[in-house]
Amino acid sequence: MRQLSDPALLRDIAEIGRIAAVPRILETVAHITGCRFTAIARVTDTTWTACATHDTLGFGLVAGGQLVLETTICDEIRQSPKPVVFAHASLHPVYSTHHTPRIYGLESYASVPIHRPDGSFFGTLCAIDSAPATFDELHIQRSMELLAELVGNYLDTEERLELASVALSDAQQVAELRDQFIAVLGHDLRNPLQSISIVTETLEAAPHTDYQQRMFDHITASVNRMEGLVSDVLDFARGRLGGGIPVALRSADGLAADLQHVVDEVANATGRSDIAVRMEINGAVVCDSNRLGQLLANLLTNAVQHGDAAAPIALEVQAVSSGLVLTVRNGGHIPAERLATIFRPFSREKAELPRPGLGLGLYIAAEIARSHGGTLVVASDEATGTAFTFRMPGGSA
Repeated sequence: MRQLSDPALLRDIAEIGRIAAVPRILETVAHITGCRFTAIARVTDTTWTACATHDTLGFGLVAGGQLVLETTICDEIRQSPKPVVFAHASLHPVYSTHHTPRIYGLESYASVPIHRPDGSFFGTLCAIDSAPATFDELHIQRSMELLAELVGNYLDTEERLELASVALSDAQQVAELRDQFIAVLGHDLRNPLQSISIVTETLEAAPHTDYQQRMFDHITASVNRMEGLVSDVLDFARGRLGGGIPVALRSADGLAADLQHVVDEVANATGRSDIAVRMEINGAVVCDSNRLGQLLANLLTNAVQHGDAAAPIALEVQAVSSGLVLTVRNGGHIPAERLATIFRPFSREKAELPRPGLGLGLYIAAEIARSHGGTLVVASDEATGTAFTFRMPGGSA
């Protein structure tokens, strides 16, 4: 018997080895045929290789063992491809003079082809014994054909799983490299921005004209906007790299004032004077007030940009011992098909007109909610408009 040396055949053996049902299939073939050696063989135009065996006969062939192809009936099955089943070789009109029973001392034999679902030939499911058998040949053939079909389907499933695993691994590596690049890029962009800001403040402190002041104001506004974009990029990268957006939880006594300051900033920046606020906060709240301010700013900005400009915006905040609930309501309706993806990064409709920012606001808000152990959900219908609700357990200290 030849020993295995082909790497491609090693992969075939491994593929069969990953199928958990193979040992039970070989035991079943042994049981129904009465044969003491059963095997799944990979049969090519040059080799016969055992991929898995069940041996109580002492035939001595294990996975990886090879037979000379021309000495096997499986070579004929590969070319036909038709099953071969006989219970008593020495009494058989064909196989009594066949070289294979004579070479290996066989009396009973059953072998059926294994095909993949695409029709390609893989090998054989076979059973042999040195003693005659008493099985019904047609019944054995049909039973083994069914088991061979099962093996072929398992092979297809294993191949699909392996391809999917490779594709997933490649995708994960690409995603990790991309997110690491974004994190480095966001970090490195801050250095020149800080330099621009320092130089602008230095020049602004010196005597200058009104025109120069307007230019300084434009530069400052642009730097601030770029700082916001860089912060969004860094927060996005942190969320995607698996660590989540970091929060510093502490008892915040002035959360109501901090949130009101955010409302005033958004109102001044957007020109919306119709943001109605109702807050009920009893005592200190354990949270990261800066991050909650960022969450609120993102929700309010989203309401201004995407809501109905003719409908007012409402903010409701309630914090008690059981938790904190923050809701931003605005006019306008979000289609149902958009709701499922609205918290994904860069989530914008293809037909949507260009808007400021990167489309990360709601994603970052949802990540801030998650970092607080809370949730951010959205509900929208044409009658009542849209409401984003953040819930955090144990809101009030």
